[in-house]
Amino acid sequence: MFRGGVLEQPVIAYECWGTLNAARDNAIAIFTGLSPSAHAASSPEDPRPGWWESMIGDGRPLDTSRFFVVCINSLGSPYGSSGPACEDPATGQPYGITFPEIAVEDIAAAGRAALRSLGIERLAAVVGPSLGGMVVLAYCAQFPGEVENLVSISGAAHATPFAIALRSLQREMVRGDPSWRGGNYQPGRGPRLGMRLARKLGTITYRSPKEWDQRFGRRRVPEIAGLSGDFRPRFEVESYLEHQALRFADAFDANAYLYLSRAMDQFDLVDHGGGSLADAFARFGVRRSLVLGVETDMLFPIAQQQEIADHLRAAGGRVEFHAFSSLQGHDAFLTDLMRFEPAIGGFVKGIEGRAPTAG
Repeated sequence: MFRGGVLEQPVIAYECWGTLNAARDNAIAIFTGLSPSAHAASSPEDPRPGWWESMIGDGRPLDTSRFFVVCINSLGSPYGSSGPACEDPATGQPYGITFPEIAVEDIAAAGRAALRSLGIERLAAVVGPSLGGMVVLAYCAQFPGEVENLVSISGAAHATPFAIALRSLQREMVRGDPSWRGGNYQPGRGPRLGMRLARKLGTITYRSPKEWDQRFGRRRVPEIAGLSGDFRPRFEVESYLEHQALRFADAFDANAYLYLSRAMDQFDLVDHGGGSLADAFARFGVRRSLVLGVETDMLFPIAQQQEIADHLRAAGGRVEFHAFSSLQGHDAFLTDLMRFEPAIGGFVKGIEGRAPTAG
């Protein structure tokens, strides 16, 4: 592991769409944000809509008639990859906080190992939003020359102090829940209250104040009869936050959340450049890059996207940069698809042709 420790026989979950060609050079890898699984789009094996359903498929921006698209579940995630919720073969119990510390670099390396198991040694493109945007930078820095085209979406070369402070408070909410039990809770009996509060705080920052105003205003939920001192939700925005929080708390492992959250704070691409961010980007060796960001994003601000684009351009590659004015903030890549789909689709069309014949 990048920060020490060893993980024996890790498992990495992934889903794929399209056909890998005979030369095995038409693969596009997607690394996800913190909370999604590898189920980015539906397939015959799993017909449920994915979290990026309209982005992947025949004739869609990530065109499966040309490319073999692989979405990789992060190391540490509770959705199939090895992580704190998995059983430690040495004890027969969940790893919990005995799991080795996870770095963004480990997520990239684990994804590369999964791709190598498919016989893929070079990527036509690597794509990543949010945490995934950090991972694609770590991938290119650790494995220079293995990626032809890079798509960084609301990512960062390092976390801002604001984002670190926010995630620190979220982790404190989880750890402060008595049900966390020092990380030694039983499956299904973890710190649900702490996870709910952490998700509510996060959800507030995933969107912009203007969107909250337009979407909810001061609309109220139906009146609740109660005594003085009843502080249950009275506004629609409160009910929305509670809905999102419950969904997350019921689905995501608390220790996995702590590990991945800390990994985002710890990441700094300068570690791969001997103290120089310019040297780190110079290692990449990518020919073309697409950098996308949103002006209302407070977690991964647009200045960080400009920084990535500037360094990629200085490293000698062709760079396309878009600063979208979406109201949806950091989550715009999931919701403002009328902007993101044409940008990504146009960039992918410019990738040199790949034979779609089966390998």
